Amino acid sequence: MTKKLVHTMRMPIRWGDMDAMGHVNNTVYFRYTEQARIAWLESIECLPNPEGEGPVIVNAHCTFIKQLKYPGEIEVTTLVGPAGRSSFETYYEIRLVGDDGQAGVLHSEGGAKVVWVNFPAEKSAPLPDGLRQLLPAARTN
Repeated sequence: MTKKLVHTMRMPIRWGDMDAMGHVNNTVYFRYTEQARIAWLESIECLPNPEGEGPVIVNAHCTFIKQLKYPGEIEVTTLVGPAGRSSFETYYEIRLVGDDGQAGVLHSEGGAKVVWVNFPAEKSAPLPDGLRQLLPAARTN
């Protein structure tokens, strides 16, 4: 599948992100990717409009490769796949930032399917042309 890099951002690992086991709780990885997705959507002026249309996710997944711990800083890379009529896939990679032996090492990867929705109608809607143009072209055989 064709993927296109669209956004990279750094964020701190917060003390409150950890759980009783002393590592970042699994649910927090989804918060990290959510923050990255919203930052990208904001940068391309595609935030949800509750009175109109906007993006929602219909599923999300994550593979936890290595533990993250406080203190630290991560980099979340966002990639996107080709557009469907009303949806596209997003993919995420989370790496630790810094100068120790773990910097740049992939700590998790995952993704989420984004569907463009008409909120008042509670139905999917075609992706806006401006967003569609930012997504990679679908491969044809």
